[in-house]
Amino acid sequence: MSKSQLIDKYGRQLTYLRLSVTDRCNFRCYYCMPEEGMDFAARQELLSFEELYRLSAVFCDLGVNKIRITGGEPFVRAGIIPFLRKLSKLPGLEEITVTSNGSLTKPQIEALQEIGIRKINISLDSLDRERFFKITRRDKFEDVYASIFQLIDSGFDIKLNCVVAENKNIQDILPFVELTKDHALAVRFLEEMPFNGSDTFQLPQWSHREIYRHIQDQYPVLEKLQSEPTSTSVNYQVPGYKGSFGIIPSFSRTFCGTCNRIRLGATGELRTCLYGPPVTNLRDLIRLGASSEQVEQAILGAVSNREKDGFAAEASYTPSKHESMSVLGG
Repeated sequence: MSKSQLIDKYGRQLTYLRLSVTDRCNFRCYYCMPEEGMDFAARQELLSFEELYRLSAVFCDLGVNKIRITGGEPFVRAGIIPFLRKLSKLPGLEEITVTSNGSLTKPQIEALQEIGIRKINISLDSLDRERFFKITRRDKFEDVYASIFQLIDSGFDIKLNCVVAENKNIQDILPFVELTKDHALAVRFLEEMPFNGSDTFQLPQWSHREIYRHIQDQYPVLEKLQSEPTSTSVNYQVPGYKGSFGIIPSFSRTFCGTCNRIRLGATGELRTCLYGPPVTNLRDLIRLGASSEQVEQAILGAVSNREKDGFAAEASYTPSKHESMSVLGG
């Protein structure tokens, strides 16, 4: 059992693993994938569930106590429920959370309840069926909306993640805040990021400041909520409302100083920052026969070279095109 911990040279301990189980998704959101689609990884390139479990165990040995399951869309991968059931019994792991596009089935929701997973983030960028279709390129709004309320009624702790963009969904910001009046859910507004799988990206016109001003114009009295030190969002509540909303400066990157995350992509790429390059490939390492100790050393080495923030990480990296968020793990 390792006694090492994942602490970078700036003294930040990494206790939170974002674990992507697939790069595939049944939606085609414009800010994640190009319209013409993508070349997805071949099945043998993906980490198997055995490999994902083995690597998760190494991370937990190194002090990781929270794993978020991401994709692509995690629930399009066959075998995800048995994997989550096994993962939930991993020593040292205190919490499993999931990010989904909301296209969950009733049996999947029931299985998550039985496993004990309670926190689910749903990516939802509009409360309007037509705008939802334009953003996701799929006519699935009613299904997603129904599954959100099924999850809430089943006792899940739900966050809705909304990527805000000019000419896409500005008119949805206030209806999302109003949704928190009668429903105990949390809405998170995110700045758009350059991970759309194409070679172009226009700087977002709506930063966290614009989003906040827009909300405050309608709701002049906002109560700022206490957030965890490692939170990426600044959180608020309209007094008297059941739920809350938060704003994530995902492009402005004002939260890097307390970041406690590390990312493992579905094909084994390890990243210590969303904006930086992959630092090593753990799939290749274990398929070459590396021991758990050797995998630990590779992870520790990667963390020791972690950049100070997302701007430094981005400056160290010049890919030919922006990678897709479905490859990066959300």
